[in-house]
Amino acid sequence: MSQVHPLQLQHQQLHEQALQESANAASLLSTAPLDPSSMPQSQIDSLNRQSVEPSGGVESLAKDSGATVNASNTNGTASANGNPSIAAEPDSLPPGAQDEQDMEDDMALASFVPLEKLQVNGITTSDLKKLREFGLHTAEAVAYAPRKQLMEIKGISEAKADRLLNEAARLVPMGFVTAADFHLRRSEMICLTTGSKNLDTLLGGGMETGSITELFGEFRTGKSQLCHTLAVTCQIPLDVGGGEGKCLYIDTEGTFRPVRLVSIAQRFGLDPDDALNNVAYARAYNADHQIRLLDAAAQMMSESRFSLVVVDSVMALYRTDFSGRGELSARQMHLAKFMRALQRLADQFGVAVVVTNQVVAQVDGGMSFNPDPKKPIGGNIMAHSSTTRLGFRKGKGCQRLCKVVDSPCLPEADCIFAIYEDGVGDPREEDE
Repeated sequence: MSQVHPLQLQHQQLHEQALQESANAASLLSTAPLDPSSMPQSQIDSLNRQSVEPSGGVESLAKDSGATVNASNTNGTASANGNPSIAAEPDSLPPGAQDEQDMEDDMALASFVPLEKLQVNGITTSDLKKLREFGLHTAEAVAYAPRKQLMEIKGISEAKADRLLNEAARLVPMGFVTAADFHLRRSEMICLTTGSKNLDTLLGGGMETGSITELFGEFRTGKSQLCHTLAVTCQIPLDVGGGEGKCLYIDTEGTFRPVRLVSIAQRFGLDPDDALNNVAYARAYNADHQIRLLDAAAQMMSESRFSLVVVDSVMALYRTDFSGRGELSARQMHLAKFMRALQRLADQFGVAVVVTNQVVAQVDGGMSFNPDPKKPIGGNIMAHSSTTRLGFRKGKGCQRLCKVVDSPCLPEADCIFAIYEDGVGDPREEDE
């Protein structure tokens, strides 16, 4: 057997040592960022030698080990060349997951108790399905419902109705509270800006949520234009006077124009397409259809966040569907039922409800003493159902006048606002 030459043996030993040091360097790169201050000088010198060797450099070792030099970690620490590495982007959500996330975000902002909370004490999923089919979509809706109404639901016995009411009362506060607590709750109430500082000041901050505001006046006094503006401002952030919610718009006269929302959305810094997609619109064709739409509205509000409900106008269909004094009683009973359903939406979901109303001329002898002999229609039912009543009149040019006619907390006062291409606002100098 031939002997190995001493120089050849020395070269082989040096080669094995270099391979071992190279393997150690690759291991360091794949496990932790390099910190020269904590390394022995011999190892630093070895790495410096290897970085210029074409057959055993750091780049080739990193490639063989499945790592890269500049992206050896993704936790925001320094990379091998001393530059900060960029954290890995999270994987994109699978199809449909974004919609579910948006729905969860909406529910986190919701002010109602989900119906599923009632599924205890013998109340089954089948019972909840029957409640939804009947139009009760929240625990509040069950708590506010009369006992006899629950017993009208097919499959709900007297004992089951009592259990439902007991569980709903446990989840929904319906007892006495101190005036101090109620005052604190009122101080946290959201008001939706009208787009006009004058009008917001008159209303104590804007359109009040959780109650019904009635706008009445002749044609071309700005009622529908204010509704169009509110349909956009209800979507803007809370800190700028919005409600961060969607709008539900019931149109009985065919006066809704989406193109108006585009310019209003641009004024308030919203994407026009997003603003339009956040408005749920329906045309009502008769008084019965008008009240059925509220059942669909309750279901929509239980699934997504809304901050405004608009009915423009509330009495138009009643004037045609019910005629003469012979049907006056039936009309008022139907109207009372509709207004009560609106108030339940305001109570359950904390939305602002804005309804417009028409006026009628008074033809009795009292008109000679009244400079404006027109009054809102709907009688006492309408007057008692509305929390705040605002009267609108025409002004000079694009200016309009709004007056607080009835309110539990606002003084009787008025202000001037104006209607422009980008919605309701304060009068401009050139219009004064």
